[in-house]
Amino acid sequence: MKNIPKHLTMKELPDSEKPYEKCIEYGPEYLSDAELLAVFIRTGMKGTTSMELAVRLLSQGNKNLLNLYDYSLQSLMQVPGIGKAKAVQLKCIAEISRRIAKAVRIKEVSFDNPSSVADFYMEKLRHEKQECFTACLLGSKGRYLGDKVLTIGSVNASIVSPRDLFIQALQAQAASIIILHNHPSGEPQPSREDMKVTKCIAECGKMLQIYLDDHIIIGDNKYYSFREKGLL
Repeated sequence: MKNIPKHLTMKELPDSEKPYEKCIEYGPEYLSDAELLAVFIRTGMKGTTSMELAVRLLSQGNKNLLNLYDYSLQSLMQVPGIGKAKAVQLKCIAEISRRIAKAVRIKEVSFDNPSSVADFYMEKLRHEKQECFTACLLGSKGRYLGDKVLTIGSVNASIVSPRDLFIQALQAQAASIIILHNHPSGEPQPSREDMKVTKCIAECGKMLQIYLDDHIIIGDNKYYSFREKGLL
């Protein structure tokens, strides 16, 4: 897209240069990242077009659409021209894109393969600054039913309640579960508490006939699988 002259507003531009009209004419795949964002931002502020706001959002950090993941709701609201409504819309766009990407990738995961499961969750969990405990819920024949974040702990410790875990599993009618959590230190070796929690969840699962298939600890580009180590 050509540079927008400072003295022109979006309304004054020819239709071929307006993101909304350009999308109708050629399709969304012909829009730049900034143009796509401008369609959602819709209106700018005095002296600034929606395109200029979009370019400003993309000029930070990653310098691409990944910025939408990094901006918090509060930090977006502090950008001149981006109020609460636009900030909420932009964060929802980022979340929709994340879920679409996840839905595509989940089809390729083999849930009876710890390496495949670890690879799927690696990028999400390895960057977390606190321990995040997640349950992957599986139906009969290992069919993926979804996952639930159960707890987010301190820098080096999370506490998970087997009760809360199995409430989620029962509600989803899961036949088995895989539990995962990250170690912000980057080292996935289990702690004594990790061993204790795993044993407790496995025993509770047997009584409820919701079996613990694995506990995977995510480190920095490496993982520890209790199943691979013969501990489950």
